[in-house]
Amino acid sequence: MTGRRGSSQDMHPNAGRRRRRPIAAAATTAALLPTLFSASACGGPADAATGSGELTVMTWAPADTGAADRPGMTALAEAIGRDINLKGGLHGRRLRVITCNEHNSSDGAKACAQQAVDAKAVAVIGSYSQYGDDFMPALERAGIPLIGGYGLSQPEFSSPLSYPVGGGMPALIGGSGRQLVEAGCKAVALIRPDTPAGDNLLGYLGNALKPAGIKLLDVKAPEKSNDYSPTVRKAIGTDQPGNCVTSALGAEPTGNLLDAYRRVGAKNTRIASVIGSVQQSVVNSTGGDSGPLSGAFVTGWYPPESAKVWDGLRAVIQADTANGRTIDAADPGVQTTWVAYQVFRQIAERLNAAGRPIGSKAVSALLDSGEQIDVGLTPPLNWGTTNMLPSTESPRLVNTWVTYQVVKGGQMTLQRPGFVDVRWVLTGGKPPA
Repeated sequence: MTGRRGSSQDMHPNAGRRRRRPIAAAATTAALLPTLFSASACGGPADAATGSGELTVMTWAPADTGAADRPGMTALAEAIGRDINLKGGLHGRRLRVITCNEHNSSDGAKACAQQAVDAKAVAVIGSYSQYGDDFMPALERAGIPLIGGYGLSQPEFSSPLSYPVGGGMPALIGGSGRQLVEAGCKAVALIRPDTPAGDNLLGYLGNALKPAGIKLLDVKAPEKSNDYSPTVRKAIGTDQPGNCVTSALGAEPTGNLLDAYRRVGAKNTRIASVIGSVQQSVVNSTGGDSGPLSGAFVTGWYPPESAKVWDGLRAVIQADTANGRTIDAADPGVQTTWVAYQVFRQIAERLNAAGRPIGSKAVSALLDSGEQIDVGLTPPLNWGTTNMLPSTESPRLVNTWVTYQVVKGGQMTLQRPGFVDVRWVLTGGKPPA
């Protein structure tokens, strides 16, 4: 398997396609209705057919749940709206960004989707929810596209109105498996949530490991625990050379998992994870270069946060001082929201150049047309029918590329330049010669 070549500091891919399929590290459900946070602009709902006034978009994510919180995604969406409006709006139209607390619940997802419908949103952008079965029907009935969801639920990879910018958990876990094959692992244990979404991870990891004849051990773990010692001991086993462990839990549970890993004191087992479970803040909080993640392998969707391609994201974050909030540029949810808004901006520019109104139907039509969208943070994206993944479950998973990273000197850095295509893993095919 080969990766795209490019600078580790300024990756601007110009080829590649990726398809999505949903798999998530789910969290406990809170039976709370979501509440609106704030809007980056005030006023009435935008009319998708008008050429003046406001353009309304929405971003949602859970907050205050103690498990799956992603408040940085909605905070960034609001910051982007403020930045765009300070610079004159989108082609003279003010961008109204409304955000919603999804509360990591079915009811919350439904309420956020209904808020988007009631506001006549042109698109839902970014956003994090494992309840796609609950929120996508409302968006579909209203004809509102979802651009760049996090990739936690099946409908995000199958709905004709979903346009994922990343490969979700399927691409990450499949990529982690191939990264461990290349690292010379002889046996791999997967620590994953004891949920239906977690169950789905096994197939992708198995596809990645099978050609190399590597044994896979399934280690189910609670989504929240203060002591993962039994889980770690099962994954490590007798701690033989060539033994490797990869995890797919949330960032907070992963921190607790790593505490247990440190206490167990494995000598031979190598550790790996996927972005979202491990990010720079987790590396920092667990001891950096002297912690258990030193030398760990990490599979991601995008270049590391230190790459120059994220300069625009960092600039918007640094310029935004609203409510004193801190937005972590290394958070993959924040990065996905940034990528999704850049896709939307490019779509808006093309529609404006063509003299077409920027409405939900026009946005979807352009995305469906097969035109490539290249924002410099992923391989070019294309949701045309000829680029669909040959999968009944995940046909809209068009971005099958991942990055291989490693923790060195306490920093997440590229293990190899460019992107690695794991499309064959996601379709159950054979590795390229």
